[in-house]
Amino acid sequence: MPYEDHVAAATDAVTCAILTISDTRTEADDKSGKIIRELVEDAGHSVAHYAVVKDEADQIRELIKGIAEKGECHVILTNGGTGIAARDTTYEAVTSLLEKRLDGFGEVFRFLSWEDIGSGAMLSRAVAGVYRDTMIFCMPGSSGAVRLAMEKLIVPELSHLVWEIWRQKS
Repeated sequence: MPYEDHVAAATDAVTCAILTISDTRTEADDKSGKIIRELVEDAGHSVAHYAVVKDEADQIRELIKGIAEKGECHVILTNGGTGIAARDTTYEAVTSLLEKRLDGFGEVFRFLSWEDIGSGAMLSRAVAGVYRDTMIFCMPGSSGAVRLAMEKLIVPELSHLVWEIWRQKS
């Protein structure tokens, strides 16, 4: 079946979790989390879980495991902790769980970022993949990066990605 047919078959709304990973942000000032929620809901999808979590690899891993095991969210959208600073642990926490990686997400995100910000795009360790039939995207914490990833890459493919994960299980 060609790509276009897959996309046409994948029309269901998906349920998402949003995790803002930060040592300094709170729900009150989480601009990136609000952007994610707005773009997800504007596209006809829903948000069943939202949290701001400290950039602690064990906490991130356990929260993701819990959300995936509960099974109510098809997609986990994280922002923050993907840089190279000592406290940036999202990449390590998430990649240690992934059963399948979607390398194209990080590659295309960095390319699009390069068009916007130049060589600084190489600092991003944006990554995506599947853990326990749950799609996970890890984006940088900046609102510009979140908007870019959500508008150009994630939102247009949300239904299709979930359909791909589940289509042969039914």
